[in-house]
Amino acid sequence: MAQAPNFVSLNGPDNVGKTTHLVRLAGRWDGFQPLGAVHEHDPEPWTRVASDDYARWWFEISTTVELTEMLLAGHAKRAAAHEAGRTGLLDRGLPMLLAVATATCVVKDGLTVGEAFNTVAGIAGSRATAPETSILLLPSLDAERSYAITSTREGRPWTGIYPAYQKTLHAVLLDQVDRGTYTAVVDCEARSLDDIHADVLGHVGLPRPTDGSPR
Repeated sequence: MAQAPNFVSLNGPDNVGKTTHLVRLAGRWDGFQPLGAVHEHDPEPWTRVASDDYARWWFEISTTVELTEMLLAGHAKRAAAHEAGRTGLLDRGLPMLLAVATATCVVKDGLTVGEAFNTVAGIAGSRATAPETSILLLPSLDAERSYAITSTREGRPWTGIYPAYQKTLHAVLLDQVDRGTYTAVVDCEARSLDDIHADVLGHVGLPRPTDGSPR
């Protein structure tokens, strides 16, 4: 892969297939370094807040500053684990982490998406980040359909504040698309896993399978 980026991130709402495509990517090229999610690189604070009622901490107790800072701290430690000469594979990159913090701010603090986005951006500031090829996987380019698809895939009803959060997250992601936040956007609606993965490969810079195989 010519001029491989330092990082490739797969982003998107729950149940869109991020983990599946990351596993497939890791198996295609030994230059990839799977780095996973932010909580894996900064486990202490995440274990602490999850030890009681994680949802209550996330949506009621934590402040937007606290949550955003935890996400950014984990992201920085994950980036620090990057090995020179390899491309780190990220389960949710920086744009997605900011989307998560923004959607949480909307449902918790009663702000508009624009107001919450500005709040989170102000907290994040201009911290230096390594170049990242960020690919957004969307179940649909329509927010309501996107939410309906992912909630059905969950296999059990989302309860409490979580449905409102997920609907807001889909709206925030589409707002980011309008802002040109992501390197590439993949519309996954009514498409096979292999077809979607071929798009991911193209955006990453790896050749697409030509023999119909799911590599």
